[in-house]
Amino acid sequence: MGVITDNLDLWGTAIRNTVVLFLGGGLLALVLGTIVGAARVSPVPIARGVGTVYVNAVRNTPLTLIFFFFAFGYPQLGLPKIDWVPLAMLALGLYTATYVAEVLRSGINTVPVGQAEAARALGLTFGQVMGEIVVPQAFRSVLPPMMSVFIALLKNTTVAAGFSVAELGAIRANMSERGENALEVLLWVAAVFVALVLLLSWLQRTLENRWRVAR
Repeated sequence: MGVITDNLDLWGTAIRNTVVLFLGGGLLALVLGTIVGAARVSPVPIARGVGTVYVNAVRNTPLTLIFFFFAFGYPQLGLPKIDWVPLAMLALGLYTATYVAEVLRSGINTVPVGQAEAARALGLTFGQVMGEIVVPQAFRSVLPPMMSVFIALLKNTTVAAGFSVAELGAIRANMSERGENALEVLLWVAAVFVALVLLLSWLQRTLENRWRVAR
């Protein structure tokens, strides 16, 4: 335990930044992924095309390359300077949104077509049909794979360690400078990630039970 108790400052910063990256990137991925997923099943060809290009282009690009773009390409665009933590959240959110979109699209396809047709017959617009009828049911049906996407996002936050973000993936190097055993540090990092993943698994079970009753 001395590895942690003697270095609470480093562990506190690392865990906080990991959680911040996860929450910020996850929120962006959820919002953007929902929009892109809806666009992928839109009756408007342009919307479907834009959604398809975005998913195929970003999902097939390694996450490290997306981080490299924000590290070296973003400053060349002449945009306002942003700290590395928000940039890392952008990279994680934009990348994870493609997986959220595809998972949600598969859930949308499980909703009976007759429900959308009945809603349109009542005069609801496409946005109203998706927001009030289809998407809520789609989220219920894809909760387990969606949670797997967010668990992957949590583990992907370690990529930010290579880009000057002091999170759990970077703590080994910082602890080594203080003379701590690298293997012990890595074991504790793994334990922290296991605890966080178990927390997400508990959240998944809670939502599943709640929504199962709601049905």
